[in-house]
Amino acid sequence: MNKIRCSWPGNDSLYIAYHDEEWGVPVYDDQTLFEFLLLETFQAGLSWITILRKRENFREAFDGFDYNKIAKYNQDKIDSLLLNSGIIRNKLKVKSAVTNAQAFMKIQEEFGSFSDYIWGFVHGKPLKNELNSMTEIPANTPLSDALSKDLKKRGFKFVGSTVVYAHMQATGMVNDHLVSCFRYDEV
Repeated sequence: MNKIRCSWPGNDSLYIAYHDEEWGVPVYDDQTLFEFLLLETFQAGLSWITILRKRENFREAFDGFDYNKIAKYNQDKIDSLLLNSGIIRNKLKVKSAVTNAQAFMKIQEEFGSFSDYIWGFVHGKPLKNELNSMTEIPANTPLSDALSKDLKKRGFKFVGSTVVYAHMQATGMVNDHLVSCFRYDEV
């Protein structure tokens, strides 16, 4: 029996696996939250499938998404990343990874964890939307606007409201699986 899923993964096996196994699953682990945040910031202006296809290259290039290491990257490391054809070689985005790692750690110091900070915007529980078609899925919301504004105030870069909403969807802060999708009730 074929599963009914959201239409956005199409027939791409990598996209389908991501949809079926990761997208919308609540993430409370700081390391994974940082991974998604880093990947989402590189996705700005690009398609998510482009980032997914380069995910393992990003993992290798950015020390397993270890924000403690990334926060200490010097200009030599940044220059080497800009020569890495396996990732998105955007100078501002590469530099923002370092800035964002530093800001991420400041939030950890203030709130105990990044998870406590970010999940506080939804009172610790995923928001469950009831969407019937792909056209109903928003690109951003007043909540992502507020979170984006707060992240920017704290020094983060490439965290516009659309990027932040995509992060909220990916990490399960909001369930935007269509109600007809088999994952809707699972997450």
